[in-house]
Amino acid sequence: MSFWPGEKLRYAETHFKFKLPWSLLYKPWPEIIFDAPFQFVPSVEPYLWIVVRDADHFPTTIKSAEIVLKTRAQEVQQDALQLQDAQQKQDAPQPDIVICKDLNIEVNEQMKFIPLALGKIPAGLYEAHCKLTVEREGKSQTFERWNLPRLKHVPLRFKVLNEMPPIAPGYAAGEMHCHTHYSADHVEYGATPEVLQLAAKAVGLDFVSCTDHAYDFAFTQEDYTKEADSPVPRFQKLREEIAALPVKDENGNDMPLMLAGEEVSAGNSKGENVHMTVLAPEGYLPGLGDCGRYWLENRPTRSIKQILNMTEAHCFAAHPFQQMGMLEKFVFRRGYWKPEDLQLKNKHSIRGLQFWNGIRDEGFKLGREFWINELGKGNYLLPIGGNDAHGDLNSMTAVDLPLISLKHTRAHTFGKVRTVIKLDDNCIRREPRPTQLGMTEPNSWDLSEAKVQRRETKDERGERSGTACRPIAEPTSLGSESKDERDVSLESPLMRNPQSVILSEDRQVEVDIRYLATRCLSRVRFEGAGSSKGSLSLDDINAAFSGDNCYITDGPALWWERDGKDITFHARNNKETGGGFRYIRIYGRRMRPNGKPAPDEEIMLGSLIAAPDHADIPVATFGFAYVRAECETATGKFALTSAAQIF
Repeated sequence: MSFWPGEKLRYAETHFKFKLPWSLLYKPWPEIIFDAPFQFVPSVEPYLWIVVRDADHFPTTIKSAEIVLKTRAQEVQQDALQLQDAQQKQDAPQPDIVICKDLNIEVNEQMKFIPLALGKIPAGLYEAHCKLTVEREGKSQTFERWNLPRLKHVPLRFKVLNEMPPIAPGYAAGEMHCHTHYSADHVEYGATPEVLQLAAKAVGLDFVSCTDHAYDFAFTQEDYTKEADSPVPRFQKLREEIAALPVKDENGNDMPLMLAGEEVSAGNSKGENVHMTVLAPEGYLPGLGDCGRYWLENRPTRSIKQILNMTEAHCFAAHPFQQMGMLEKFVFRRGYWKPEDLQLKNKHSIRGLQFWNGIRDEGFKLGREFWINELGKGNYLLPIGGNDAHGDLNSMTAVDLPLISLKHTRAHTFGKVRTVIKLDDNCIRREPRPTQLGMTEPNSWDLSEAKVQRRETKDERGERSGTACRPIAEPTSLGSESKDERDVSLESPLMRNPQSVILSEDRQVEVDIRYLATRCLSRVRFEGAGSSKGSLSLDDINAAFSGDNCYITDGPALWWERDGKDITFHARNNKETGGGFRYIRIYGRRMRPNGKPAPDEEIMLGSLIAAPDHADIPVATFGFAYVRAECETATGKFALTSAAQIF
């Protein structure tokens, strides 16, 4: 956090005046904004939130709301057929959807989230033009989107999806860096764990790591500048709030797993403050270095090594190269991560680098380069993506010049950049997901046409007439006896004999079990109603991060599979995230005859340009230390895999 001109955007708090007699941002009203998740998966009906902050100082009545939903032209399409479809839609524009609600809700809490259901609306990309009428002390005002002073209103934007976002089978998608209301202070705030869980379900996440600032736990919620007797009770309260959240929704489906983590300020090798996120630590971890409450006293209170030695939880370098202003460097003593800060020789070291922090900016580029350099040293750190979202689910409002002006950006949107981790074969991530056709999403089972032979199929998309089919049988993990896919015996009877997966009465796919048994896949019949299988646990997440297989994405699925020394990359996308790929690049680093890695990576054979939305790429790995992949869709959505080490 920061109060200085010229620094990175922060979050809008209009009432704090730094003990000065005036502020152009100060108004005797609570801050009120409309907010919403950036997308809604097919199983979730769209809704908005009215977010009210500081009403404990300025009690206000929310009188009425008017929401006008306007359809927007879809993003750039990939091929001529999609372009023709888009043109036909433009020729017959959808009418606006107008929703009016009388509310008469009195608000006097420090923070309150008021949900507004929008009901069932057609799939598409929408702008929500929101008006709210409020009343306080006999005075009334009406505003659009927010009542923040000196900030031009912009509409909410969200997408109602036709199908689930693409994801690799046997993987779980999560938000790795976000903040709850325990991060509230002079310039920042966050949503409640309950709101974040609902938003996670709306956007299609499986888990969320809530990484509140260690220094915010150390100060009281009533007065951001007053030290608490101990930070432990507030951290414990967050854990209790999260533990009380539902495991299932009203239909018996899994809710996203919520984890109480931390973002800890720690000292790097140069005595500068850097941030590290911790995945569900055993207890509170201290770190007050750059909290801003002590003015020029901003030296780190704990080193990175000290923090690592205080916990066994997975730790990640948070936004290691996020660019900052000069005052942030010299006043708050903030710095960047160095190779020695990773503590790779320590018993407990940094597990990954969260260099994708909501946006692919200079910090992303420098962090990616730093990660690749570490791979070249044989340090197989995981790439981590997160958003550093502070309560803003759709877009971020921010202090530009303290006391003077605000800004707005659509970066750092909750759940937009996600880390997708490969679960252990004994863990069933979730039930097969229905698409708009009623069939299981193809990406959930059909990994490689080279290893699947089809019989009696009506068309390549699997569309057919008659009653839609849904899964009823409980998924049975194949090869679940093995602890690691390298331990699977290819000579066992199960591995020698192909099995069949029955999709419907007129479709059947014959699958080589040797291909499926090394993955978290299921043998499922599709008829009638389905049921969810077991929820994720913290043990599942920890085991996944102890492994080496993950990818980070803001849209497409991109992952690798290992079969001995052979690596196959898979890329999946759908129309809603851009259709085909501009490129799929496979990178590798060769081993020299002296046993040391080459100084640079190279682009390998098998890389594709203008690829379809479904690609499977086996690569020859002889002579390489590792291989990895990156891809970008026609609409600029991006994904990047962890490095597959060649043993």
